[in-house]
Parts: sequence; C-alpha cells; structure tokens
Amino acid sequence: MILDKGSMQSKSNLDCFLRCTTPVVPSQFLPKHDIRKLNPLWHPWNREAVEYFTLGDLWNCFHECSVYGAGVPITLAKGETLVQYYVPYLSAIQIFTSNTFREETELGECETRDSYSDSYSDESECDKLWRWDGTSSEEGGFEQDCLWHQNDRLGHLYFQYFERSTPYGRVPLMDKITGLAERFPGLMSLKSVDLSPASWMAVSWYPIYHIPMGRTIKDLSTSFLTYHTLSSSFQDMDLDDDIEGAHEKRKEGEGISLPPFGLATYKMQGNVWISGHCGRDQERVVSLLSVADSWLKQLKVQQHHDFNYFRGIRHG
Repeated sequence: MILDKGSMQSKSNLDCFLRCTTPVVPSQFLPKHDIRKLNPLWHPWNREAVEYFTLGDLWNCFHECSVYGAGVPITLAKGETLVQYYVPYLSAIQIFTSNTFREETELGECETRDSYSDSYSDESECDKLWRWDGTSSEEGGFEQDCLWHQNDRLGHLYFQYFERSTPYGRVPLMDKITGLAERFPGLMSLKSVDLSPASWMAVSWYPIYHIPMGRTIKDLSTSFLTYHTLSSSFQDMDLDDDIEGAHEKRKEGEGISLPPFGLATYKMQGNVWISGHCGRDQERVVSLLSVADSWLKQLKVQQHHDFNYFRGIRHG
C-alpha cells in the first residue's frame, strides 16, 4: 500500500505528496539459516531477525494508484482544500544482485536477451557505446556478453530499464512491471536482502485530475520524479529525515516504508508546493534534487531521460 494520508493539517503540501506516494511494503522475516548467507558487505549487522520484502509485494503497493491515481490532499492559499490525483509510471530501475542469484538465472536470461535484441536497432552509436558500459540501455538484463561484472560491493547487474516514451505513450507502473516480469521473473521473486545497496528505482508521477473539479489551477500541473532504494541495506537508515512521518518508529512486521531519497520536479510554478515552513520546502526540493543527481553520477547513469527532461537537459 501507499502511506495513508493520516492527519495532514499541520503538514505542508510537499510533505503530503511525499507521504502519500511512499510505498509501505508488507515485510517478512528471513529464516535464521538464511541470515548467515547474506552478503556481509551489504548486511554487516549481526541480528537474530532480519526483515525483508519481495519485489512482487512492492509492485502490489502501486496496484490501486496505477488504476485510480494516488490522492494527495492539497491546501490552497485561502485555506481551500482539494485532493489531487497522480498516476505512477516506472521511469528507471537498476537491480544489482549477488553472484549466487546471477549463477542461478544467468543461462535463462541470456537466452531471453536474444528475443528482444532488435529493440536496439534504432540506437545511435553513442547509445550503443553506453550499452557496452552497462550503464544506459533502455531495457536489459545481461548486456552484450552476459558477463558484465562490477565489484563485490556493487553486485552484478540483473536488470535495468530507462523509460524513453512521452508521458502520454506510457502504461501505468503496475502494467509495465507485469510485462517486464514475463521476461525477467526476478522482478517478482527477488527479495530486498538479495539486492545490493546500488539497486534503485525512479517513479514519475503525473497529475490526472483533482476533486472537487471545475477549477484550473496552474500550480497543480507539477509532475514529480521520486527515487527509492530497493535494498534492505538501507532499511533502518533515514534516507531523508525531512520527510515528516515517513520514518516514524515502527514495530517489526508492520511493513517497510520506502520514502524517496531523491526528487526532481517539472513545471513547479507558484508557491503551492514550497510555501510551507518558512522556505524549508524550497531547501528540501533543492537538496533532494542534488542527491538524485549525485546518485546517478555515482552509478555513471547519463541517460535517465526523465531526469534530464525535468532538468531541461536536451541531447541532440
């Protein structure tokens, strides 16, 4: 599920958006005999119990909002309130796994790769070079020779996808994942403890309508791009303490929340989103954008199309 709205009266509109679009994934406990098998570079703690979630359960959190949109309560200048709805789309994802999982899936995925290799036929030479580097194909598991290796801390690239279509040509996140999982079943079965700290996804949120209707409010045409880690390595770390309520102390088994560690915006006009907390929201938007930019640079991702578009970066 997505975090429910709860009491939003004292929160800024930006707080409400971040809270209402944060997935909370049902958690499970890893069997004790499997805890010893965890990669010590990714999970250095020594615990009696380790919680995790499956990627399949994560995508289920987006099922309802993929159909109806995620409702975000908004307070306007004169105290008027409405609910703005946003539809999520998969913007980008990179999944890095352990060598053990790779060995179990390598043969099947390498065979699968040949079935859609023609989809790269329209790429420029520059794009092809990026694919050789394992950093920027539109979609793929084991690029080129199926033996793209990274260091042990980063892990092995199991899957990556970067959306190139215009917003009007996309299908909602849940539908997109369902289609991709037909070729990459790990998108449903992988556990968060199987993923390296470098695993991440970006979700683009586009506004569709607001209730009550009847008014055109330019400020509410803003689109958002949220970045989320997928690995259990960050499960108990506050990725952004500024997201109020996203890191409230939870009890074991209550679900694992994945608040965004990075954010980009498009058509953010007026002061609906940055009017709260005496300029604090403006600082948060700038900070979250900087973190997203640093994350992409660290992983040498240069072709995240939505991020470049939101920032006004155009490539010839």
